[in-house]
Amino acid sequence: MLRRRLGAEGPEVSALGIGGMSFSNFYGPVTVAESHAVLDAALDAGVDHIDTSNVYGMGISEETIGAWLKARGGESPYRIATKASITTDTEGRRAYDNSLEHLEAELDGSLKRLGVERVDLFYIHRRDPRLEIETVMDSLLTLRAKGKIDMIGFSEIAPTSLRRAAAVAPVAAVQSEYSLQTRQPELGLVQACEAVGASLVAFSSVGRGLLSDTPPQPGSFADGSFMATNPRFSGGNHERNLAATDGLRDLARDVGVPTATLAIAWVLGQSPSVLTIPGTRSVAHLNELVMGAESVMDPELLLEIERRLPVGWCHGARYSDAQMSGPEHYC
Repeated sequence: MLRRRLGAEGPEVSALGIGGMSFSNFYGPVTVAESHAVLDAALDAGVDHIDTSNVYGMGISEETIGAWLKARGGESPYRIATKASITTDTEGRRAYDNSLEHLEAELDGSLKRLGVERVDLFYIHRRDPRLEIETVMDSLLTLRAKGKIDMIGFSEIAPTSLRRAAAVAPVAAVQSEYSLQTRQPELGLVQACEAVGASLVAFSSVGRGLLSDTPPQPGSFADGSFMATNPRFSGGNHERNLAATDGLRDLARDVGVPTATLAIAWVLGQSPSVLTIPGTRSVAHLNELVMGAESVMDPELLLEIERRLPVGWCHGARYSDAQMSGPEHYC
């Protein structure tokens, strides 16, 4: 498997990690046994880092990982990343809190659920508009001084924010949606990560299943769920996007690999600073993802993928207005 450094000063890790959101029933029901089978298979395949968050299933993802670690004796063979800062206000509306007090309290809860004393990487899940990013960096450095975290990361921030944060102390990673259907990071974020030595950790690199051999079908989502209200999977766009991605599935059949393999290989081929953390509830699908991280894809094949799905092909915004609360706009 391809290996890349996690941040300029961090360890070398597998280019593909495991996204723990899938362990929380976000994309559909999943059992603890199924999630543990994915963790077993990923480890056997050479995957050595995993990403989760305190809000994935309101702790379910971290508890699932923690139970797996406990069954193995408690010591983690994975480098673990988790996140905090998403909360609710007094009226129950989504809010963000980057204060040291909130971050430390949430981190302590994560450490307890995971059954570890520290995490390798701790992300600010979303920026708190009330606080300057330099102040937030000071809080993160306090948590590191206490031995609760090692590396520092941010999720869904702008390139300008990254540069400001990195001027205070090294930022190991920036997490952002990046795939054949979400190309915004190329408008400054990829370049900023390369400039400051941060890894760009791409999530949803298989387009929430759209860039696979078995994409989700219209009508398959629960009413009111994230997917049912996402612009790319509703209002007729779902059908348009299924038709648009048929060309990628045709190419995958011609090449003799799964479509998800091409999607993963494409995103890893965009920059040596890119890692990816796709989620899955299936060992079979995991194997398809791992195939995409086994080597750098032939440049001609990467060009053919882009000919099939040129930038701007996807119908619908990546988030609805409500879902777009939190990520920083930068272009």
